[in-house]
Amino acid sequence: MPHTRRTILAAGAAGLATAAFGGRASAAGFETVLDGTFASYNTLQAAWNYRYPWGSDHNGTARMYASASDHSQVYLESGGVLVLKATRISGNEGNSAKDPYLPIHYHSGAIHAKQQITVTDQFPQWEVRGEFQAPSARGTWPAFWLTGATSWPPESDILEYKGDARNWFNTYKNASGAWSNTIVGVSNPGGWHGYRAWIAKVNASDVDIHYYLDGKWVGQHRGANFVGKPMWLIINLQMEGSAGSPGPTSPTYYRARNVYVGRNRV
Repeated sequence: MPHTRRTILAAGAAGLATAAFGGRASAAGFETVLDGTFASYNTLQAAWNYRYPWGSDHNGTARMYASASDHSQVYLESGGVLVLKATRISGNEGNSAKDPYLPIHYHSGAIHAKQQITVTDQFPQWEVRGEFQAPSARGTWPAFWLTGATSWPPESDILEYKGDARNWFNTYKNASGAWSNTIVGVSNPGGWHGYRAWIAKVNASDVDIHYYLDGKWVGQHRGANFVGKPMWLIINLQMEGSAGSPGPTSPTYYRARNVYVGRNRV
């Protein structure tokens, strides 16, 4: 049966993602874009680039360090687990090159997928999901998110903790030109939890994004002018900034596994 927007919404509201979409295999034209990429460094580096798409710095106090020969902050564990590690530094590395130009207090890690995500007439529906052990102490700011590759907005935050045990599902911008936020308290964010976004084209310019936590539907946002805009998929462990300060003095770890991207080809 074709999955209309109405059937997706009804099933999502009931928390029945599998029923809504009939499973990935049964959706006509559904194809895997990204899966199993944390099995080895070869598969990691074939599918992902180290650091942010724009370099080492962003909006917190962590500077990203990683390369094919440097796994001090980004490394793999057995069982297909990616680890991002933030380490407090004692020296002076100056300030972040990105607004709000905070002083660098940490070395940390980030990766971004080489395959961009673009909602189009050919690929009108996308699924982005993964399982994560996320830090939530004051000053820790892990994220699993999409951001515009050639312009900003668009942005969709599938996982974002800002110094406490609440995950922020965010979309920018909505039809009013503002942020949409669904904030969900999570029991033990440091345990494994599943985070998922289902992104569906609803008209020539806009998408609906359905967010899920541990398989349960938690919210729907309208993303205005997302269609045709390529987006990067990023996993990063930023520190302090919006997560508060001071951050931890001991190392902080953020783990990911089973990160998957799929799309419907029509």
